[in-house]
Amino acid sequence: MPATAGMRMANIFPPGADHLLRTALILGSGLLVAGIVILVAFAHSPYATGQGRILVQPVPFSHRHHVGDAGLDCRYCHGAVETSAPAGMPDSATCMTCHSQLFTDAPMLAPVRRSLADGQPLRWRRVYRLPDHVYFSHAPHVRNGIGCTTCHGAVGEMPLTAQATPMTMEWCLDCHRDPAPHLRPPEAVFAPVAAAMDLSGDRLDELMQRYGIRSEGLADCTVCHR
Repeated sequence: MPATAGMRMANIFPPGADHLLRTALILGSGLLVAGIVILVAFAHSPYATGQGRILVQPVPFSHRHHVGDAGLDCRYCHGAVETSAPAGMPDSATCMTCHSQLFTDAPMLAPVRRSLADGQPLRWRRVYRLPDHVYFSHAPHVRNGIGCTTCHGAVGEMPLTAQATPMTMEWCLDCHRDPAPHLRPPEAVFAPVAAAMDLSGDRLDELMQRYGIRSEGLADCTVCHR
């Protein structure tokens, strides 16, 4: 009879190994799920999206003063907003159209005066910045009833310009899938604050038809990723 007959094979794993393995798998899965949740939450947080961010600019320009109080139209400074992808920024000569008469010696306007004298444009910092792989044009939005305040918030009430919306892909798609609630009549597109208007039911249908907007295809990938 072989010497090994009747002998029990030695255990490779210590007692309780199954319990430890199950515990490790559960903890590992939990950490993986928690990590994904944290990453998603971070991606939607103001820290990542920039929502609420105010950048230091070469001149502390106040939309509340110029637009809300003085009543300047958005297009006075952003003259390309109806015709091109970027809205455009005013050159120093445009600023000095008024400030050659008003607040001519104000210290905060020294960069503007220097810019005009030297012929060097002011280097404004972009508050709203999209990734390079995203195509966006202001022109089709404002020409089709999307008001400035839809994306930029109540600019006419901002002493310093802040990013009012998250500008995430999800946020943009919500509007593209259902644009009707965001439409404004032409006279309200450039209103510096969101006007209180009764835009529901037949009125929204009328605006959709007026602008020739159809929801089908607005959420296609090629609309923003070209």
